[in-house]
Amino acid sequence: MSFNSILQEIVDQCGGGFSASLMGLDGIAIEEVRRGPDVVTTGRMSDDPLHGDVTDAGIEFGRILNDMIKASEALGAGALRETVVCLTRVNLVLHAVDDELILVLSLHPDGNLGKARYLIRRSISAIRAEL
Repeated sequence: MSFNSILQEIVDQCGGGFSASLMGLDGIAIEEVRRGPDVVTTGRMSDDPLHGDVTDAGIEFGRILNDMIKASEALGAGALRETVVCLTRVNLVLHAVDDELILVLSLHPDGNLGKARYLIRRSISAIRAEL
């Protein structure tokens, strides 16, 4: 299974997904997908404030993520696995794949955040297998 198909499945099945990116902590995207055209959208669910470009959000919030990683190391609390950023027009899930890669998912604020997080956790081993 390719990175593209894994990410596409997450975006299409999470309920309210806009786009997803697998990217390095340096901001370089390995793969990025947008919601498939066959996914039914109604009303504001089709209004993606990031216009399908979750990589820019990953880069901007990646800076904060790096600070959070340093803070978790300083506290001795273990590695940062996931963080969720809830904004007015979009929710972002940033999930560590390994020490150098993160998966960033954008979804509508009314989207199914729980299902999105579940799908990401379920798919992490398949993503790691592709590395």
